[in-house]
Amino acid sequence: MLAGQQPLISYDAVAETLHTTRWDSWGALLGGGVAAVLGLVLLLAAVLPGSATVIPLDDDGNGLDAGASRRGLRTTLTAAAAGVDGVSRARLAVRRHRVTAKVRTDRARAEGLADAVYTALERRIEEISLAARPALRVRVRSTRSQQ
Repeated sequence: MLAGQQPLISYDAVAETLHTTRWDSWGALLGGGVAAVLGLVLLLAAVLPGSATVIPLDDDGNGLDAGASRRGLRTTLTAAAAGVDGVSRARLAVRRHRVTAKVRTDRARAEGLADAVYTALERRIEEISLAARPALRVRVRSTRSQQ
């Protein structure tokens, strides 16, 4: 109306339909049911916790609250895993109580590499001083076949 064009839905038609609809009709019951279900879904989405974006750090008894972002923790742990001799690529997934590292190596034999990556990750987590220590899991994949 403001732009001088005909509206897609006529206000008069919608108002007339709503005024003539009875509360006990199927349309009103269906609309109320849909609104109730949508309200419950939104209520559950607001109440149930999502994944934490900040992981709490140990306060060392000083009473200060501090945290590290999940993304920042993943970045620093990826750098620690990639810094191990023999690792050509490292990818990490940081979950609530678990850190999973998938590393690739160009070595034909990868004995001891998983332990070295595990130790490097453990050392970095100790330096960061997380409040809850996550479980570590390291998977090593060699790009070269063993002969």
